[in-house]
Amino acid sequence: MSLSIVSRAIVPGGSRVKAVPSRVEWPTVALAAVIYGGWLALTAMQGALPWWLLLPAGAWLTAWHMSLQHEVLHGHPTRWTWLNDLIGFVPLSLWLPYARYRDDHLGHHRDANLTDPIDDPESYYVTSGDYLRRGRPGRALLAVCNTLAGRVLVGPARGIVGFLAAEGVALRDRPGLTLRIWLPHLAAVACILLWLHLACHMSPLRYIACFVYPGYALALVRSFAEHRAAEEHRHRTAIVENTPVMGLLFLHNNLHVVHHLRPALAWYRIPAFYRSRRERLVRLNGGLLYNGYLDVARRFLLRKHHEAPHPATGPTGGARPRQAR
Repeated sequence: MSLSIVSRAIVPGGSRVKAVPSRVEWPTVALAAVIYGGWLALTAMQGALPWWLLLPAGAWLTAWHMSLQHEVLHGHPTRWTWLNDLIGFVPLSLWLPYARYRDDHLGHHRDANLTDPIDDPESYYVTSGDYLRRGRPGRALLAVCNTLAGRVLVGPARGIVGFLAAEGVALRDRPGLTLRIWLPHLAAVACILLWLHLACHMSPLRYIACFVYPGYALALVRSFAEHRAAEEHRHRTAIVENTPVMGLLFLHNNLHVVHHLRPALAWYRIPAFYRSRRERLVRLNGGLLYNGYLDVARRFLLRKHHEAPHPATGPTGGARPRQAR
């Protein structure tokens, strides 16, 4: 399997290109089969499983599927965009349309704008003006969600509610575009709910409690400390080493600096790329390095990763953009 040539991801500097594999990337095809097959089997068997087994398995598969969606939107595993999008389209998380995530995430790859609360769609920072306007309860919520414990426990509810509210505004302002995204998504969600009800006898609440919410929470572990505000844009992207289990779950995007430098690089090639260039990459990102996610938890479980107002924004800055992941 040859290395992808570049043709639809965003490379540093903001040019839009698209990753076109010269051959089908069979490890990713196999991964998709494992995830979808595992989801079908787990939901079908859910009635025979106690919640304390169903919840971690459901969370893993949902978070793994979110990692798969991230992989396919960067042009994997085939040269056919329609087929890649079809692989990523199935909304196991229910709340997030793949097309919206794809478009927002590619905007995140304009590395010169990383962490900017206006121009980076995935920034966890806010402008100073937005911070002041939130009032004491809103500022307290930001502080809680900038700790790892808060991000995992409260972050999914905050993220989903905020995302859906922003989509309501988008529906008002751009109804045609928004409906083109949401109508196919809702049709697919209806199919999933029918499967859960008719074939699995599983209530939507049980699915949300054991798959959707904990899966999103698990995915937020990856994004929690992967970026920070810094004057030099290459110093804004982190590396989390020594994560054999979580690295597989996140498809090696714990080595996040590699993904931003080579967004068209297939997930299974990232570790070798990193090992062969480790010293250079650590210098390149200014030493923003963690020794596993236990190290991230040790530093930030109950302590803020960053102050919410972005240091480069003034007191009259605009509102924070929608954030999905």
